[in-house]
Amino acid sequence: MIVSYVLVEAVAFVVGLVFGSFLNVCIARLPWGESVVTPRSRCRQCGSFLRWYDNFPLLSWIALRARCRDCKAAISWQYPAIELLTGVWFAVSIFHFATMLLKPMPTPPYTGEEWAVRAIAALSAAILGFLLIGLMVMDWQTGLLPDTFTFGGMAAAFFLLCSQAIFLGPGEGQVVLNSTRQLRLRSPGSFAAQGNVFLTGPESLIFGRLAAVVGVVLLLLAIRWLYKLARKRDGMGLGDVKMLAMIAAFLGFWAAILALFVGVLTAAIFSVAMLARGRARATTRIAFGSFLAVGGMVSVLYGTKLIDWYAGLLH
Repeated sequence: MIVSYVLVEAVAFVVGLVFGSFLNVCIARLPWGESVVTPRSRCRQCGSFLRWYDNFPLLSWIALRARCRDCKAAISWQYPAIELLTGVWFAVSIFHFATMLLKPMPTPPYTGEEWAVRAIAALSAAILGFLLIGLMVMDWQTGLLPDTFTFGGMAAAFFLLCSQAIFLGPGEGQVVLNSTRQLRLRSPGSFAAQGNVFLTGPESLIFGRLAAVVGVVLLLLAIRWLYKLARKRDGMGLGDVKMLAMIAAFLGFWAAILALFVGVLTAAIFSVAMLARGRARATTRIAFGSFLAVGGMVSVLYGTKLIDWYAGLLH
């Protein structure tokens, strides 16, 4: 079993390395509106195209000793670092699914719907991490958060959400009105409802996530407006608003709020450290999207536990 688990995680890691290699292309080109398909990857110093055998993630950088094969210019450590980070993220993302896949089957056994929902959850976590790593680096380097990633991420999130809704069990996730006067509802192709279903599981899942996106957008726009009213200058950019909306599309409202909290906290710690070292002033702008990406990754890994823990403190 241990060998099988390691094999599954290794496959996920290798797939992550490949996606990390593609992410490097996106980071280098998308902020400037360039195609990620053509032309082929080439050295930024001499312009020579990379050979196919120089495109193996991580291994080629090591084999070339971090130097261009033609002009011997240094190849930034950013490339293997992003490949490695994405590979690790993919391996972590499928951890729960791999555990479910390899541990002894419970009684009663998992249903096909449970397998599908867990697989979609693992895929969602992997894709969101891929997007957040890219946005983190792009914002830090260029101050830009391309719509290709934020809007494209929202589209991917809702596609996966709709896929998940298909596999909800009967009655799972539905919203029920607990009242003495029950609503009598019918839906096309179904039997007569027995009383008080207000929203079916798929409706609740999808409409709830839409409400989460709208909620975080309105919240950040209000914060942005209040900041400008008080300071007479722009604060948070619209790219940050779209980025948090993307996180909400994947994770929901409270997980997005947790990402915002972690982002603000880490940005504040970084800013204080920079001020203390004399490397920034009170008016210096920071790449808040990079810190928001860190918050999003924390929400993916620990969001449910942290939110449940905090909710327990309020009871």
